[in-house]
Amino acid sequence: MARYTGPKCKNCRRFGMKLCSRPSGKCAWERRKSSPGDKSTQQRRRRISEYGTQLREKQKARAIYGVLERQFLNYYKKASRLEGVTGDRLLQLLETRLDNVVYRLGFADSRPQSRQIVSHGHIRVNGKNVNIPSYQVKAGDRISWRDRSRETGLFEIVSAGMGANSIVPSWLNVDSEKAIGEVVTLPKPNDVELSIDTRQIVEYYSRR
Repeated sequence: MARYTGPKCKNCRRFGMKLCSRPSGKCAWERRKSSPGDKSTQQRRRRISEYGTQLREKQKARAIYGVLERQFLNYYKKASRLEGVTGDRLLQLLETRLDNVVYRLGFADSRPQSRQIVSHGHIRVNGKNVNIPSYQVKAGDRISWRDRSRETGLFEIVSAGMGANSIVPSWLNVDSEKAIGEVVTLPKPNDVELSIDTRQIVEYYSRR
């Protein structure tokens, strides 16, 4: 399973904002608000072109959801075939990834951790074990922990409220005591509190 294995917060410093889903105080950008690389006085900041702006927006979205280029391109192609605004559909596909939903429900304190929880087989969807982080959930799906997984240390994330830093959005519902979540409806653009300009991403792929 391909995944990004580089520095977790390098992209946060690169884009000048907190992109990772780490708890407050654990992101490198919060400790050192500067871009990575050479800091010499001779270095001049170059003006970003229109293409560069579009590329950066696409890279930013990839960094937030932890998706590699080929998979992100597939999401765009799928979104372009669906009815509605392509950018909104793209964001919807990314938000309804199982690993993202597990994080949004507060079952993990970061998206990388939620991806690990899913891939290790700790999560069930509608009573069936699912270990594919990119699995697309649908409205009405119920997400829960596997019975045996409730006896592991990972389950303490839920019981101790470690995932409380992730605010449960309105399109999801969660019973924290039973550690069961439900997809009430599919997310809309205004349900996603992320600074992603999907219009720039669509323009980037449209010119290829």
